[in-house]
Amino acid sequence: MPALRSHNAALVLDLLRGAGEAGISRIELAEGTGLTPQAVSKIVARLRAEGMAAEAGRRASTGGKPRTVLRLVPSAGYAVGLHLDRDELTAVLLDLAGTRVATHRAPLDLGAPAATVVAAAATQVEALLARAAPPGAGPHGSGGSAASRPPGTQRAEPPGRTAPVGPATASARHAPAGPATAPAAGSPGRTAPAGSAAGSHRRAVPAAPAAARTSGGAPAPAADLPAPAPPAPGAHPATPGGPAPWPRVLGAGVAMPGPLDHTRGVPHRVTGHPHWDGYPLRDALAARLGLPVVLDKDTNAAALGLALRGPGDSFAYLHLGTGLGAGLVLGGALHRGARTGAGEFGHQVLQLDGPVCGCGERGCVEVLCLAAVARGDVAEAARVLGTAAGNLVGLLDIDRVLLGGRVVAAAEEAFVRGVAEVVARRGPVPVAPAPGGPHTVAEGAAQLVLAPVFGRAPAAPAADPAG
Repeated sequence: MPALRSHNAALVLDLLRGAGEAGISRIELAEGTGLTPQAVSKIVARLRAEGMAAEAGRRASTGGKPRTVLRLVPSAGYAVGLHLDRDELTAVLLDLAGTRVATHRAPLDLGAPAATVVAAAATQVEALLARAAPPGAGPHGSGGSAASRPPGTQRAEPPGRTAPVGPATASARHAPAGPATAPAAGSPGRTAPAGSAAGSHRRAVPAAPAAARTSGGAPAPAADLPAPAPPAPGAHPATPGGPAPWPRVLGAGVAMPGPLDHTRGVPHRVTGHPHWDGYPLRDALAARLGLPVVLDKDTNAAALGLALRGPGDSFAYLHLGTGLGAGLVLGGALHRGARTGAGEFGHQVLQLDGPVCGCGERGCVEVLCLAAVARGDVAEAARVLGTAAGNLVGLLDIDRVLLGGRVVAAAEEAFVRGVAEVVARRGPVPVAPAPGGPHTVAEGAAQLVLAPVFGRAPAAPAADPAG
């Protein structure tokens, strides 16, 4: 019965979220979910008691008294999304409506010892939460911190805007929104050397910004923080003496290059960084943050976030950055495979006896594509990527191809045009840049936590620091 109640509540929450600020009536909720009006009323009463739903006014009725309409309270819960790339970390905070309310970026060296990377990632998440914390809440639930904004305000980074980047510094630097700074991440804060184990073909990848940014860009208008709400269901209580931030944070979704085991929360031999093989990253980060944590591949997280915005079709998200991978959505559902092995797109072999790839094979799409970028031959890189994308289209009969990642962003028009020309030989399958810009993966990671709340994805295996 608890599972059924949770399922029914998720149906109601999803309709509340879809209705937006205009709200939706109980009768419409019953019609949309197929539940009885009595069941809807009980669920709504519980959601209101928990601070997740509120009245949005009254609407004229065709007969009888006006109907009360209800809306979701976005500030009732938040999720952290964390993208661990080979040389950069991006963290975002999304509210229940999926709106990004804070962003933080910092250099990262995924080749550093795993425990060092975990410590650095936790530090950056704590910095994100401290900057966005509501009045009276600090990173340890202690009533604020020196890094917090002035009471009652926060700065939200407008989508697509980034902070101006100055000279590289050893410490992470925040945007001009406030005077506080985040501490340096130590050795993980260094950009990976061009000639690292990932292979010489990685030299052409556009460098990540050297400085961290929280709520960056040109100074944006300060927005009032929502009034504090009761803890949302599933929110983890503060860990005594630990770094648990915000009682309203439901958890953290973490996305990183694969391969990895989504169910166990353990990376495998990450291309170029085999020392991650078998490391309990999900559990280690959960223990450090004091929050439930979900781990998935970066491409899967991005594809999930994109699927939640889309029409429920089949598509491939191809991410070309420090590496190359794919996230697959088939029939509107994210496809991971039985062992989270689906989407290892960059390591299909196109050229027998070709150059050695970081995975140990020869002639993989990844090594060929990034080698072309290294030579400045974007047209050839797009042709190689298009050939591999065409194979995917022919194999899975998908409806569209979306391109993302910093290499694509650096020459978006050329990549879209070049890939589309090759894919067109397979049929009329559109190719387009993925929406979301540099935050696509991090926002998708947050949706690993949020989507199950609304019944939009199965509950992901998560490490709970409470044991």
